[in-house]
Amino acid sequence: MSKFFCISLITSSVFIFSCSDDPEDPIIPDPDEDNIIVTEAFPMLDFSRPVDMQSNGSDYLYVVEQQGIIRVFMNDPEVQTSEIFMDISSSVDNSDNEEGLLGLAFHPGFQQNGYFFVNYTTAQSTTRISRFEANVQNQLEADPASELLLIEFNQPFGNHNGGQLAFGPDGYLYISTGDGGSGGDPQGHGQNTQTLLGNILRIDVDNPADGLNYGIPSDNPFVDNQSGAREEIFAYGLRNPWRMSFDSGTGDLWVGDVGQNQFEEINIVELGGNYGWKVMEAEDCFQSSNCDQQDLIAPYFNYSHDNGDGSITGGYVYRGSITNFAGWYMYADYTSGRIWGLETGTTNPQNILLYDTNHRITTFGVDNAHELYFCSIAGKIYKFSVE
Repeated sequence: MSKFFCISLITSSVFIFSCSDDPEDPIIPDPDEDNIIVTEAFPMLDFSRPVDMQSNGSDYLYVVEQQGIIRVFMNDPEVQTSEIFMDISSSVDNSDNEEGLLGLAFHPGFQQNGYFFVNYTTAQSTTRISRFEANVQNQLEADPASELLLIEFNQPFGNHNGGQLAFGPDGYLYISTGDGGSGGDPQGHGQNTQTLLGNILRIDVDNPADGLNYGIPSDNPFVDNQSGAREEIFAYGLRNPWRMSFDSGTGDLWVGDVGQNQFEEINIVELGGNYGWKVMEAEDCFQSSNCDQQDLIAPYFNYSHDNGDGSITGGYVYRGSITNFAGWYMYADYTSGRIWGLETGTTNPQNILLYDTNHRITTFGVDNAHELYFCSIAGKIYKFSVE
């Protein structure tokens, strides 16, 4: 089997030509050939520093604004206004560029119980994971006074807060946490399982136990350990997991982990996995004096900062209606504005540059039809569609 690629940047796109005699080769996404364009999804709406976008089984979409407001609006390109779903800005500290209200997840039973969960930082330099309730008679309005605090932990520095929340196919709540910040993980949280920092956590919000407002899934890797490891940990060794998502087709957990100064990485995170930080940055030794790679899991894919990239924004495996995007992991780089498609399900994935934008892309989101959107820090939401 032979294959070659001819790549040419033309305005915002990449032309990709492939030749193959292997009928099993995947369809290669080609925005130009397939007339796949990026457009403003809701031209009449503007947001203030949007950092997360979620749906919940209804015809509405929810956008998280970093200063502490969640907005809701009808999923209609002609929608003219958004409403405040909840405002907790008085509780949220967003004095640093990476602090604020960072994540939102709706309970799988939201339509019945009105529960949703948020991840935010406080003026006391802590991260809070809390449950709130929406009015079951009017689920477009939440009660800021309904907060039930699940987890709170200190943040030694203002950056690297992670912040994503997501319910897995198992019904548990997954939480991404950064390594505590500064640079180079000076307090060693990435490889310290006695801290909640630098991890993907997993908790049971439906079955609280042991005096907590949540339970610990029985198969979490450190359940009943004798070494002081936190039982909430699902996986560890992460630097700043900025956006994670479950593939709705396979259930795989995809995480975009922001690197130090050389590489950005994409991980498929598994139960008990150690993803290497700060022994490794991607596949390179970060500390040459201590580079024991035994039991460390290399990223599924990584890319360097050589071309002006510098901060990954994790995305989604596409499961919408655009055939040539199907099954590709779509992600971006905040620094450069580039958007790529990454082949899934292989040991040597192809990574295709799809769009070279001028947007600072903070997050991706999907609606109930699995169509893909992304948000820019400037306040606009964009969508992939066929022209």
